[in-house]
Amino acid sequence: MKTITQLLFLAILTISCSDSKENNEVISQLQTDIDSLKNLILENSSDIKGEIATFLMFQKEDAEQAMNFYIGLFDNSEIVNIKRWGKEGSGKEGTIMHAIFRLNGKLFMCSDSPPIHAWGFTPAVSNFVECVDENQLEQLFTKLSENGKVMMPIDNYGFSQKFGFVEDQFGVSWQLNLE
Repeated sequence: MKTITQLLFLAILTISCSDSKENNEVISQLQTDIDSLKNLILENSSDIKGEIATFLMFQKEDAEQAMNFYIGLFDNSEIVNIKRWGKEGSGKEGTIMHAIFRLNGKLFMCSDSPPIHAWGFTPAVSNFVECVDENQLEQLFTKLSENGKVMMPIDNYGFSQKFGFVEDQFGVSWQLNLE
């Protein structure tokens, strides 16, 4: 919406400084741009309908740090949308009210929870990553376990060629597997 407002301001400024023929061309181009922006907004908002997403609720105001950390680890990852707490919100201003992101194409959501709950993340629910090769498994294991906790070191446990289980620095659990 901010971009649309800026475009409208630019249109008014341009129209007031142009002749009538140029005004019509500028208005036409601006309407095309506004329509494109509206379509982009609609595409992004409906992009997740029908999908099942992992939702991560952070209680230490570190949702954005965690999200950026995860996006840096996996290819084909991106932030889709972020809504932040404002001055009048329940959460600390600037922290994440709701964010949508993708890790290797899979949908995730997160937030910074204003209330502190009696519960947190549990290893009973974890993210399972089927690694493409030994190098990826070892790199992910190293990065995810840094400042975290190794729950099962990389080894052959009989059910896979190599497997490791870690809890990262944010308390989120990851099972890393190589068939």
